[in-house]
Amino acid sequence: MRHLESFEQAVESIRSEGRYRVFIDLKRHCGEFPRATARYEDGREQDVTVWCSNDYLGMGQHESVLNAMHEAVDTFGAGSGGTRNISGTTRYHVDLERELADLHGKEGALLFTSGYVSNEATLSTIAKILPNVIIYSDALNHASMIEGIRRSNCARRVFKHNDVAHLRALIENDPADAPKLIAFESVYSMDGDVAPIEELCDLADEFGCMTYIDEVHAVGLYGQEGGGVTQREGLAHRVDIIEGTLAKGFGVMGGYITGKSAVIDAIRSMAPGFIFTTSTCPVLAAGALSSIRTLRSEEGQQLRERHQAAAAMLKQKFSDAKLPLMESETHIVPLLVGDPERCKALSDTLLHDFGIYVQPINYPTVPKGTERLRFTPSPLHDEAMMDELVAALLAIWAQLGLERVA
Repeated sequence: MRHLESFEQAVESIRSEGRYRVFIDLKRHCGEFPRATARYEDGREQDVTVWCSNDYLGMGQHESVLNAMHEAVDTFGAGSGGTRNISGTTRYHVDLERELADLHGKEGALLFTSGYVSNEATLSTIAKILPNVIIYSDALNHASMIEGIRRSNCARRVFKHNDVAHLRALIENDPADAPKLIAFESVYSMDGDVAPIEELCDLADEFGCMTYIDEVHAVGLYGQEGGGVTQREGLAHRVDIIEGTLAKGFGVMGGYITGKSAVIDAIRSMAPGFIFTTSTCPVLAAGALSSIRTLRSEEGQQLRERHQAAAAMLKQKFSDAKLPLMESETHIVPLLVGDPERCKALSDTLLHDFGIYVQPINYPTVPKGTERLRFTPSPLHDEAMMDELVAALLAIWAQLGLERVA
């Protein structure tokens, strides 16, 4: 093969920096979340406890979700059969979009195959609809948002993370009559902090900007019905476009946007990432619909309360053990390691010696020097699991010569 050496060198460069990614082959135990079995290339298997799943509430194994998916596959079959325009729309797609719009208090919703695609496709399409638009993007926005803005080829400004004063200065420096959009997230997944949504909305009102929020790490988890931080804070009506995922709090797969009917219809009619791809499988749409309805109920509120309690307990145990807990106001629980090789060594030892699986988070996901382990306790992680985790961490922390908090 021509140029093969260049590909080999690219991989070797990543390996030498200690940030080569190894995918763990997992077989989850249905009904026993967060238990799973890891399978290795030599054929060996090992029972593990998963501490880094984005299925934050374990809804991927909830009985109502599984029953809905079984019914859908028995009734509709496996695939959707085409794009949404060409035979790929079922009652599950229609009902799910209606449910999502209602969850966020919006007129309409649009399904995508993933949260990445919903961000990339929507943000890149907005520039076609709003000529000369300027997009203002938080410095820590997800790669999918950055890519969508880049592909839009519009003017773009990056404001310091959660820095409303810096955003104001950027807006004031641009033509007053230019269309403007502020793009940000609610919960930032690596640090676990939350955007100043109300202040950003106030600024948007003052300067006539549209607002676009990514609620991927908040939907299902916050708000009285799982509508995210905007629902919890009573601000959903002030945000023009709310984007979310079906793959984290809701435990299935897919992405979506919600907003005014005219906005949704324009994106539906113009976004290549929506138009030219096979639609979400009916079985996935059915499972997501059941998950959302469950999380909008009293049972969902109880799950959210248990989820927050588990996160608070783990943070307290890390703090008591003098482990370098990074400040987080959400369910994200990061421990700072600060070195890519030792971060990977820590993760590997936890897995192979203790049966504890947490993936190392290295550059480029986070800046160099801030490498970390990112824990996502669920309502099903009990105190005994946490005590086992802390004991294992303390043993390896000393073994690797890592510093604890004074």
